Amino acid sequence: MTIAQAKRFTLDEYHKLTELDFFHEDDHIELIKGEIIQMVAKGTAHATCLRHLLRELPKLVGDKATLQCQAPISIPPNSEPEPDFTILHNQDDNYLSAHPSPADVLLVMEVADSSLSYDQDIKIPLYAQAGISNYWIFNLFDNYLECYSEPYQDNHGKYGYLNKRIVLPNQVISLPCFSDLSIDLNKVFPLKSNS
Repeated sequence: MTIAQAKRFTLDEYHKLTELDFFHEDDHIELIKGEIIQMVAKGTAHATCLRHLLRELPKLVGDKATLQCQAPISIPPNSEPEPDFTILHNQDDNYLSAHPSPADVLLVMEVADSSLSYDQDIKIPLYAQAGISNYWIFNLFDNYLECYSEPYQDNHGKYGYLNKRIVLPNQVISLPCFSDLSIDLNKVFPLKSNS
């Protein structure tokens, strides 16, 4: 008996499907380990946190780095996540020639409410294996920032981060790529309603 196996896509195949208009412009998808993943809808707290970050991060980063929002990072051979925010090294062509690769990444940020387990269980090993040094999750479920650093591989071939730091929403934290730049989390986390 033959068991059917799901088709896994390479980055090249995924890009070809995009060029052929296989996907619709309003499809919220990303390629993770060869699988095309439908991203979950964003709740109001998620959208509010994104708006706060859209206001704060450009003021903070300025011309020191390139900031991208919900845009791809190419992780060969078969992943292309679209994190909520990424701080990248500046590049002369502003990444016109190719999507950023892990070597270009200074910090990846995800805002997570309903996607929390996905961002922890799937994205942590993905980013760690790619060698991305710093990964932040704005955890809206527990209402704190999770800061991951120092990727590693254990004896069983699993990837993760050696350090996890919790930062509360009333605290200030420095960007790992620019220690002189700090973000006040009071200006990022949505206020909890009393209803």
